[in-house]
Amino acid sequence: VQLQASGGGLVQAGVSLRLSCAASGRTFGSYDMGWFRQAPGKEREFVGLARTSGRTYYADSVKGRFTISRDNAKNTVYLQMNSLNPDDTVVYYCAAGYSVIVTRVDTYPYWGQGTQVTVSS
Repeated sequence: VQLQASGGGLVQAGVSLRLSCAASGRTFGSYDMGWFRQAPGKEREFVGLARTSGRTYYADSVKGRFTISRDNAKNTVYLQMNSLNPDDTVVYYCAAGYSVIVTRVDTYPYWGQGTQVTVSS
């Protein structure tokens, strides 16, 4: 599966932004879909996951502010980000895999190219 992330940009603190990740192929519904983020010089960290069942998981740092959703008819997963703050300034990546371990990067074999989010104070 090939993934294409979009929707990043420069925003002010407190506003909202929605990231999208479009997937190729006919088997989108069989993949767990996740979002990660990575700051320069740091490890990639888990943000959220939407399993094929629809169950969702979130990192504590974004719980209550971010919402992950998927539209299997459109082969797309979204990350709605509210109340953005400068600490959210990083590159965001979407990822896919089968029966992934929620926060484990190495269990997601498919990755998008990343989209930069910059939040100014």
